[in-house]
Amino acid sequence: MELIKNGIRIDGRKKDELRDIKIEVGVLKRADGSAYVEWGMNKVYVAVYGPRELFPRFLRRSDKAVLQCKYNMASFSVDERKRPGPDRRSVEISKVTRGALEPVVLTENFPESVINVNIEVVQAEAGTRCAGITAASVALADAGIPMKDLVPACAVGKVSGEIILDLCKEEDNFGESDLPIAMIPRTGGISLLQMDGLMTGEELEEALNLAKKGCEIIYEKQKEALRKRYKGDDHD
Repeated sequence: MELIKNGIRIDGRKKDELRDIKIEVGVLKRADGSAYVEWGMNKVYVAVYGPRELFPRFLRRSDKAVLQCKYNMASFSVDERKRPGPDRRSVEISKVTRGALEPVVLTENFPESVINVNIEVVQAEAGTRCAGITAASVALADAGIPMKDLVPACAVGKVSGEIILDLCKEEDNFGESDLPIAMIPRTGGISLLQMDGLMTGEELEEALNLAKKGCEIIYEKQKEALRKRYKGDDHD
């Protein structure tokens, strides 16, 4: 399968182009905060609940809130029906999501409580963990949880020897490497960095620079979605 021809990728994008991204805030009325992201063919909902009392009591932290993240792919979200319930991949992504978000959430403001972040992928293409982190960050802000910054996330990878931004399904399946990254724009920090596959030092540097550009675009989309949500509230 020829994934890149004359600098154009299989889905018509250039190497440094993101798929179409749409972010909506406040989509679930019963949650304290919520967001919906369409990212290429991915469709992801996030609901945030809390801060609220944590039970059982032995899980409580006297110095800060516990951030609990749960990532789930609906059984109908992929072409071949997925078995319902958590699997190893869902558990792993739940943990890396918490790790990506924890550095910006001011959990110390809410000792002995819990903040629940529930991520539900209803349609999956590629890059669902990045879409989930991006949406979760916005949903936390919608819930009024104090945060140092939003967290945009995107993936870069190597396909046909080329470093590209935001892999689609075919690139994810047949490329040489995949590198999901979450960033904290105000500090330039990285709160998630994983790699599946191999890159040289030069390729990694190119990938990180490309990921930074991608995250900056997503960061603006996150802020615009929040502005739209609360600007709209002013007129209700």
